[in-house]
Amino acid sequence: MADRQSKWNVSELPDLSGRTAVVTGANSGIGLVAAGALAGAGAHVVLAVRDEGRGRAAAAAVRGSTEVRRLDLADLASVKEFAAGWEGPLDLLVNNAGVMMVPKGRTKDGFEVQFGTNHLGHFALTNLLLPHVTDRVVTVASGAHRWPGAAIHFDDLNLERGYTPQRAYAQSKLANLLFTLELQRRLSEAGSPVRALAVHPGYAATNLQSHAANPVTRALMQLGNRLFAQDDRAGALPTLYAAVADLPGASYVGPDGFGELRGAPTLVGRSAAASDPVAARRLWTVSEELTGVAFPAAVAGA
Repeated sequence: MADRQSKWNVSELPDLSGRTAVVTGANSGIGLVAAGALAGAGAHVVLAVRDEGRGRAAAAAVRGSTEVRRLDLADLASVKEFAAGWEGPLDLLVNNAGVMMVPKGRTKDGFEVQFGTNHLGHFALTNLLLPHVTDRVVTVASGAHRWPGAAIHFDDLNLERGYTPQRAYAQSKLANLLFTLELQRRLSEAGSPVRALAVHPGYAATNLQSHAANPVTRALMQLGNRLFAQDDRAGALPTLYAAVADLPGASYVGPDGFGELRGAPTLVGRSAAASDPVAARRLWTVSEELTGVAFPAAVAGA
């Protein structure tokens, strides 16, 4: 079984006819590849994107059933509008969109932009859509949650007293894993069959790295993309595996190669900080307070 899992590839996607998926940030990179693979397997895929024009151009290149809807994760009003417009069942929600090591900034609601976009936007979106979700929520995290000093700075979530792009990114990705942990606990407690899973793509060459704040960092990452990274198709495999494989809730999927940088998808470990149930509950409570969105009273199948 372990060998089979380690060799899993996109050809093993089952027939997804009749299923509906939402993929955030699906106009490029891993999100677009995942959306294309899901649509190619028969699912109806909603590309949830900030720029509808780019989203339509991306969807035009996808074979299968797609539609484009606007979603700006850095604006809670946009998140709420997207969720309010949803009708009917949603089999799969892929929380893929994100920003990486960008210059210091704030979301429309005043949150540090990486924490606000990567975590709080997806936190609000997931909870608002959860009454519709019938199968699973897959959230894209990162090996950055293991970086030295990675932590949830509860006393300074906006990092006003020590912002660096790397520190903010690591916090947001650690938050993704703690969110998944606590979401699964709540789903299980509610008696819902819906599963929450997290993934990371390893070192995948996408345009995400091109927005790093430091030009030296950008140059080094571009060099790393050429020398060491796998392409976005390989980087999307953990997402696709988590979307269809029979895995326990709160599982974490990444590449099976050296340092989890590249390879076929398999179950991987996470740091002690990302496995802390007390921190996960605390982060959830704070996230509810910041977004004004709570775990729904009714979830699918409960």
